[in-house]
Amino acid sequence: MSAVPFRIAERPGMIPVFSPFDGSLVGSVDARGPDEIDALLARAHRGARQSRALPRHQRSGILERTAQIVLDRQDDFAKTIVMEAGKTIAQARKEVMRCANTLRLAAEEAKRNAGEVVPFDAFAGGDMRQGWFTREPLGIIVAITPYNDPLNLVAHKLGPAIAGGNAVLLKPSDLTPLSASGLAAALVEAGLPDEIVTVAVGGVELGAALVSARDVRMVSFTGGFAAGEAIARAAGLKKLAMELGGNAPVIVMPDCDLGKAVDSCVSGAFWAAGQNCIGAQRILVHSAVYADFRDAFVEATRRLKAGDPSRDDTDVGPMISIQAAERAEATVNQAVEAGARLLTGNRRDGSLYAPTVLEDVPPTCSLWRDEAFAPLVALACFDALDEAIEMANDIEYSLHAGIFTNDLAVALEAAGRIDAGGVMINDSSDYRVDAMPFGGSKYGSLGREGVRFAYEEMTQPKVVCINRG
Repeated sequence: MSAVPFRIAERPGMIPVFSPFDGSLVGSVDARGPDEIDALLARAHRGARQSRALPRHQRSGILERTAQIVLDRQDDFAKTIVMEAGKTIAQARKEVMRCANTLRLAAEEAKRNAGEVVPFDAFAGGDMRQGWFTREPLGIIVAITPYNDPLNLVAHKLGPAIAGGNAVLLKPSDLTPLSASGLAAALVEAGLPDEIVTVAVGGVELGAALVSARDVRMVSFTGGFAAGEAIARAAGLKKLAMELGGNAPVIVMPDCDLGKAVDSCVSGAFWAAGQNCIGAQRILVHSAVYADFRDAFVEATRRLKAGDPSRDDTDVGPMISIQAAERAEATVNQAVEAGARLLTGNRRDGSLYAPTVLEDVPPTCSLWRDEAFAPLVALACFDALDEAIEMANDIEYSLHAGIFTNDLAVALEAAGRIDAGGVMINDSSDYRVDAMPFGGSKYGSLGREGVRFAYEEMTQPKVVCINRG
């Protein structure tokens, strides 16, 4: 079954949600507009007071119960992800499990990261003073989430914010709002006062009104660079945390386990139809093993089955829209016209786009310089580690990188010299665990996600000092 064009909405005041695979209507949500900003902020102010007043054990208990609700309904959540985001059912099940883990990490953070003692008597004049600092909520946080991980990336915003005692105005992607709404409902079912999290789905105007509101103390955004720049210009004096994408390089050295490297890179490149900000996009292979790696990688890529994401035997589902698949196709065609060699792929059927591999991509091409956010891979050859690291760093921004080698000294040298938010050794760039700090390097790097680190971004220290003299 091939993808078909989207249909337009039939009900005014509603945002329809369509399957990326077949265009069928899978649900709808209320549309919110910028004219509602005062009401949304009033609700969030009430929620912030309620959240601050919740004892830490209650915040933790709510997050733990929500995690269990997600697990109890994992099939329903997974099916929702498949329907609205087009992820394969196997990938959707993993996202549900990660969401539960993210919530449990947040539950633990609510109980343990409360502050610490300040040694005032370590300084002259502080002999008669003692005290501490606490971690206090910021207040109202605007969280804006993308379509590619419509459940777990929402949990990465909501979990730490609730653990820290904040209220959240959540604006999920209007392409995938159902998973976010389901998670918000689960939080309320678990005992969270319903004004602490408000889901507001709408267009660019709503987003602009939210991020520019003076009462908002922080904007946590995951998405593209253009939107991130617009948010930064509009936000004013408030905290910003942004994860704006990447263009991950993976280095393959000649001493590595080549079969493991191939398998890891295929998974890392084509997971979620390549709509993965840490997916392996540029794979840099030593000349001694380049031909062997290339042939094995292309063969493994051709074995991937693209199609209906609800089927257990599907490896690659659709992209989020026909337009996204068309952009991927245009990116490849531009590279080929510039001299790149197509090894496999570049076939499109509606929103289904075949995993695509190229070599000899000129460094001036978008496929080399920009985030593709599509199932596209550029293979390149190098002769020395210095050359590979220079190629890896030849981009304006970076989230993750990877290197495959059995030489510890080489691995650690690369980890130190590659300019990225994370370097995975003997793993593809797309490895991530929800407890680790996660964020970018170079242009556009603002803050870190990962539950503990997001919790600290979403709280602020308050010092209490007692003068016993």
